[in-house]
Amino acid sequence: MRGVASGGSRLGLHVDYFASLNSPWTHLGAVRLEAMTAQHKATLRIHPVDFAIIFPATGGVPVAKRSPQRQAYRIQELERWRAHLGIPIHVRPRCFPADERLAAQCVIAARETLGDAPAIALAHRVLRALWEEERDIGNRAALGTLIGDVGLDAEALLTLSGEARWAELRASDSQGALARGVFGAPSYVVDGAVFWGQDRLDFVERRLAQG
Repeated sequence: MRGVASGGSRLGLHVDYFASLNSPWTHLGAVRLEAMTAQHKATLRIHPVDFAIIFPATGGVPVAKRSPQRQAYRIQELERWRAHLGIPIHVRPRCFPADERLAAQCVIAARETLGDAPAIALAHRVLRALWEEERDIGNRAALGTLIGDVGLDAEALLTLSGEARWAELRASDSQGALARGVFGAPSYVVDGAVFWGQDRLDFVERRLAQG
């Protein structure tokens, strides 16, 4: 998807960003994704989808149900990427896995009523709270604080997020993700091509550079 701005300058591609608000890998890629889309004038839209819908349909397994070998390797990889990127995550945060439903509905409500940028800012603040600050993102009061941190009206957004349409839209977005070939988080879809994992962001950047 490309376009021309009113002043005549060429706009970049569009990135659909399929995220889990429980995913350390989503968090590890967050800052780089925002920077590269801004650099290449790409638009970015976040979809905090439900992997309880996606995993059963694609052969995915939640962390707690993986073999001990896979769980141990995951921790090693988190430690490696923490050191490589200099992002101070806790590899075993106190509140993981969190109930992300309310946070996801807040992000979707923000996206649909306020725009993509506020929704992305909120999602990334939630991820940082879970993985760097060990906060319970499923707690309503804690989530209200995070909403306020990014300059949004916490009371209004929390009230809005309780409407059934946001849970329904999340379920619909999850089915849409499946239809587009998404099976893991984070996934970035650019011009029909799926890039899975923050370790594929170099390939995303190459694609954005092509325009």
